[in-house]
Amino acid sequence: MSSWKNASKANQRTHRERHQPADRQHLGILEKKKDYKKRAASYHDKQVTLKALRKKALIKNPDEFYHHMINSKVQEGVHFEVEKPLEDEDSAVQEKLMNSQDYRYISMKRTAESNKLKRLQSELHMIDVAEKAKNKHFFFIDSKKEAANFDLATRLDTHPTLIGRKTNRPKLETLKAKVLPAINDSDALVLATEKAKRYRELTRRAERERELSVVEQKLFIKSHLLKSSKNTKNKPVKKSAGTSQSAPVYKWKYERKR
Repeated sequence: MSSWKNASKANQRTHRERHQPADRQHLGILEKKKDYKKRAASYHDKQVTLKALRKKALIKNPDEFYHHMINSKVQEGVHFEVEKPLEDEDSAVQEKLMNSQDYRYISMKRTAESNKLKRLQSELHMIDVAEKAKNKHFFFIDSKKEAANFDLATRLDTHPTLIGRKTNRPKLETLKAKVLPAINDSDALVLATEKAKRYRELTRRAERERELSVVEQKLFIKSHLLKSSKNTKNKPVKKSAGTSQSAPVYKWKYERKR
């Protein structure tokens, strides 16, 4: 009996689904049964979901509130999440660093940046900043006659063109002993451009070192808050909120160690 079934199956013709006719090629690929089954299953799943949502909407309490109501909205028929704005206590750079790096890495980068900043400050000596600083220099005169004939260049023993300087103001003896190299306008422009470039780098590194320092402090506080969350007895008290310039301040109750 089984051999007769096998023989009949062997002689049975295989029926295949037809392909898309040539005059209907512009309509795209002809949908096969397996494609229809997937589409039908997806349709029925969506109908079940819509039915459940309608039921939930009918029995919903109008006084109910949850935060996702204000954290999402529908615009032009499309539902999407509302982007959470950055808090005042975190800048964009700090938010990115706190979400991507850990405390040890930030501490290491802050130390490296601080060393680079100190080395750059020692090279530049902040001469331009000293020139812009407002200060006074008093000279004491013994008589009115001496005050009338007072010459600042003679008193400082320097060249009259160097009086306006607060730094790098050599005396006449030093100027006579040294032979200054001749510098044309193009060389002076190159030196000024290079100096401005170094000062811009100094400003960027100082800002980055400040950002890293604030992030390091915030991560340090965050790690201690996570440890304190396990201890229900000793909860810290928040004294001041954090800003983009400083970390938040918490106060822990003193606990004597055994």
